[in-house]
Amino acid sequence: MLSKKMEKAFNDQINAELQSYYLYLSMSVWFTSQNLEGFAGWMKIQAQEEMAHAMKFFDQIHERGNAVKLQAMDTPKATWKSPLEAFEAAYKHEQYITGRINNLVKAATQENDYASNSFLQWFVDEQVEEEASAMAVVDKLKMVSDHPGGLYMLDREMAGRGAGGE
Repeated sequence: MLSKKMEKAFNDQINAELQSYYLYLSMSVWFTSQNLEGFAGWMKIQAQEEMAHAMKFFDQIHERGNAVKLQAMDTPKATWKSPLEAFEAAYKHEQYITGRINNLVKAATQENDYASNSFLQWFVDEQVEEEASAMAVVDKLKMVSDHPGGLYMLDREMAGRGAGGE
């Protein structure tokens, strides 16, 4: 069984992962409104990954004999000035999630909860990938800068993202 501290922390993380889902879905909507379907599809897949992350915590809480307690979610931002601004926000958000995961590892260690620590290692590795993926797009957007042709080509490249990641 999870300690009450870890149960609350995992429930809070479900909320954070669902907020991530909601944010990336909102970004997908915005990219669609900008006729950038490749970016929109990339963000939609990213949103689906975040939902899967939330469900991992959901299942872990149940498997450990504890109760899932869903929480209210905030309305996500809906517009950005540019694709670069959106991806910089996504990168910053992934850094925030990384910090949350690191805090969960620290809490599991303090609680001597080896099962939670083992479970969380997947998320530690995943966050390295998540940050790198978002930063790679930020770097590419900076390369194309204000060149519409470059943005068009990058949008086409983004459409090639499969359900398993880039």
